[in-house]
Amino acid sequence: MKRIKFILFGFLLSLVVQSCGEKSTNNDDKLKSAPWEEIETIAEGTTVNFMMWQGSTAINDYINNYVVPSVKGKYNINLQISGGQGPEIVQLVMGEKQADIEQGQVDMVWINGETFFQLRKVKGLWGPFVEQLPNASLINFEDSYISTDFQQPVNGMEAPWSINQFAIVYDFEKVPNPPKNIPELKNFIKEHPGTFTISNDFTGMTLLKSFMAELGGGPNVLDGAFDENKYKQLSQKLWKFINDNKQYFWKEGSTFPKEQSKMNQLYANGELLIAYGFNEGGIEDKVLTGLYPESTKGYAWSNGTIRNSNYLGILYNSPEKQVQCRLLISCFPLRHS
Repeated sequence: MKRIKFILFGFLLSLVVQSCGEKSTNNDDKLKSAPWEEIETIAEGTTVNFMMWQGSTAINDYINNYVVPSVKGKYNINLQISGGQGPEIVQLVMGEKQADIEQGQVDMVWINGETFFQLRKVKGLWGPFVEQLPNASLINFEDSYISTDFQQPVNGMEAPWSINQFAIVYDFEKVPNPPKNIPELKNFIKEHPGTFTISNDFTGMTLLKSFMAELGGGPNVLDGAFDENKYKQLSQKLWKFINDNKQYFWKEGSTFPKEQSKMNQLYANGELLIAYGFNEGGIEDKVLTGLYPESTKGYAWSNGTIRNSNYLGILYNSPEKQVQCRLLISCFPLRHS
């Protein structure tokens, strides 16, 4: 229950910050010290545009049928959802920056990793704001999985949303003994050509990182600051494995699924015998909805799988959506939970 309240407060704060635009940045300090009751008052009746990945029916159902009506009922805030992730968000921000657009199309975004890094590089996020959220005290910011996003300190520029674990998916009736390491995978794809692939998205990149860690000798080999020499050595091993074996991939490695949802469909119709992704609970959802066969199971790679935190961020040019903010403020800092 605390997590649900935390999420709602996070939405409220992000909604407020996003709904006020960014014209009077000199008032940031005043906004950061404003009582929460004032934030609630300012947020009432506003509209916030939230861009998020929409590849999970369970998450979409949660957002559309719980979060949207909850923030409307509790705070009279209209939350509008649009689909988009990673490169689409970065391209949107870059395009609006180049066009000098002060009030953008999107307020809040669901991000992490490379997207967070790129948005920080181009100053595409508004903040810091996380400590202003009422339920920030419930978050363990000492946990490096929360305070660090792909080795980049979060520093209050994005609010923790959820943590997922990468899992491999297989049909135990078709594959009684699925591969659990790279040597086993080599043998598997040779015995079952065309039934494995790597999606050309964040999920596929995560699998490649898992492979790289294994090729380096263990799950902790990639820890620490970026080491260019180590990266060159391990990436050469990784691409040698891919190039030496892609003839056994789906479509002989001539093309790769654009995103995980396509790969899920290929697994569902039997073209692929192995799939993968974050959020092991999503496996059950896909079985219950009939997408995956009931004989589907999930498992972890022998070398371990990657745990991933994701976040909510506020874009630098969140548009003004309401009547003028009180206290001569046209930008209200979000208090994320």
